[in-house]
Amino acid sequence: QVQLVESGGGLVQAGGSLRLSCAASGGTFSSNAMGWFRQAPGKEREFVAAITGSGGGTRYADSVKGRFTISRDTAKNTVYLQMDSLKPEDTAVYYCAARAGSWIVTVSGAFSYWGQGTQVTVSS
Repeated sequence: QVQLVESGGGLVQAGGSLRLSCAASGGTFSSNAMGWFRQAPGKEREFVAAITGSGGGTRYADSVKGRFTISRDTAKNTVYLQMDSLKPEDTAVYYCAARAGSWIVTVSGAFSYWGQGTQVTVSS
């Protein structure tokens, strides 16, 4: 059973940066593709970024491409989401997710394990 714990959310002004962390335990970290999703009030959960089990491949939503970077540290069983040039529309609860396969998918239903979420608020 994989357990995920996110941290690093907070309040930041537009144009600022935050780095989210997701610590994983209970599984074989390198076997799991990892993803970040977000959900704003009144909206459906949406894909943000994902990374393969090996860390060699990444994918981003068009809305964050060029501003966000996903990475993973196998030694620390941790995945990161570096968020730069933040915009008010990035405000949401951000969730870390893991799936049993090592390849990237962008559909939330393909991820079996989820963290509790961390709030990111970007003020204008």
